[in-house]
Amino acid sequence: SMAGDGEARLEDAAENDHASRPFLIGVSGGTASGKVSAASSRGPSSSVCEKIMELLGQNKIDHRQRQVVILSQDSFYMELTPEQKAKAVKGQFNFDHPDAFDNELIRKTLQDIIEGRAVRIPVYDFINHCRYASVTLYPADVVLFEGILMFYHQEIRDLFQMKLFVDTDADTRLSRRVLRDIGERGRDLEQVLTQYITFVKPAFEEFCLPVSPVCMSRCPD
Repeated sequence: SMAGDGEARLEDAAENDHASRPFLIGVSGGTASGKVSAASSRGPSSSVCEKIMELLGQNKIDHRQRQVVILSQDSFYMELTPEQKAKAVKGQFNFDHPDAFDNELIRKTLQDIIEGRAVRIPVYDFINHCRYASVTLYPADVVLFEGILMFYHQEIRDLFQMKLFVDTDADTRLSRRVLRDIGERGRDLEQVLTQYITFVKPAFEEFCLPVSPVCMSRCPD
């Protein structure tokens, strides 16, 4: 399921080309919750961001002509030191902690997007844990920015005009993460499960869930 600040309407975003700033949508949720992709053996992948693209009529448009773009917080992981890389290889580095991300670069990138500037987005290598390239993102009418901790820092959270939280069953998320990390990131089952129990689940409960739109609306204090 998906929850967010329902006052903002997607139709407003679709008509945003006359506005002075792009329409920013933050999408958060736990690991493998289906923010960007939720591949299934029963059919093609579907996700919240893909559904929004479809609702805005952008899913069948050539990517070079789209006025809606998707960014991922994963692109903004900090580059690891040799010592941190050694921990990461053993599954002992916490990639789900707020300090694992270059939050100042995220804030600056969002600010540049708001001001209509082209920005350079890092390309992160999840096997070697480093940035190996970057891509240029040109001004767009609607920007979807997804990530597990997109709402943790208030100065970043407040930049979004719409905030969505993807609430997916924990067992479903874990099974998706296991398949992804083994199939795409070359990790073994024991490492994936150890990292999940040690870092991923506690970080979700401490840093992600408390600042979700649903929790904050219920527990403002």
